[in-house]
This record gives sequence, C-alpha cells and structure tokens, in this order.
Amino acid sequence: MKITTFNPLIVTKDSAPLVELFEALGFEKRHNLKASTGEKAIDSIRMKNEAGFYVDISEVEDFALPQDLTLIRMNVDNFDEAYEKLKSMGFVNPRGDDTVDTKSNKSAMLRSPSGFGIDLCQHIKDHD
Repeated sequence: MKITTFNPLIVTKDSAPLVELFEALGFEKRHNLKASTGEKAIDSIRMKNEAGFYVDISEVEDFALPQDLTLIRMNVDNFDEAYEKLKSMGFVNPRGDDTVDTKSNKSAMLRSPSGFGIDLCQHIKDHD
C-alpha cells in the first residue's frame, strides 16, 4: 500500500463559507466531485494553494452533526489493502463495510480507536 496524498478534509452542511475562507487564505478550487452514499448527496471540493498544500471540503446533504467534522483524507494506491490494514489496527467503519463508489474513486470513513477519522480514498484512473 502506498499513500499518494494526505491532507485535511472538512465535512459540512454548507461549503460556501469554507470555500470563501480558504480562497482568502490563497487556496484555489481544483475540481468538484458530486457523489452519493446511496442515502445522501455529497459535493466534494478539492483546493490547493501555491505551496502545494491541499484541503478538501465535502458538503453532505442533511448533515446531522451540529458542527463541521474534520478528518484526514488519505489517498492510497490500493483501497482494499489499506482498508484491511487500518481495520487490523482497530479502525472502524461507522457504516459497516459500506463504501462510497463513483466512476473515479472509492472511499470510506474510518474512525481510529482514539476517535480521529480518516477518509480512505483510492482514485480509479480507468473511467469514462
């Protein structure tokens, strides 16, 4: 398993103020990905600054938490291998073993034994 990127991810019910904040800090939108968990729509925005740092912001339909949720996004070259490794280290997927699958990526949120979260993601390069 190879980690290809590692950066913060903010999950929110309203991405506009966060995008505005990070633009004021010198970040620019790189791309958007619209996806679905099957239950909720997700609009993910990837931003990058001049120094090469990334921040991702995901707006989730009907987000239930009273405040934003901050995770670590970890992109890998082999989702299944990384998923099993993290589970063997005590990480738990709060959605059972459900993943979010789109044409361009596969991802799942995992919670560590101490409580921090990782959004594990693999980009799928062979897609339309």
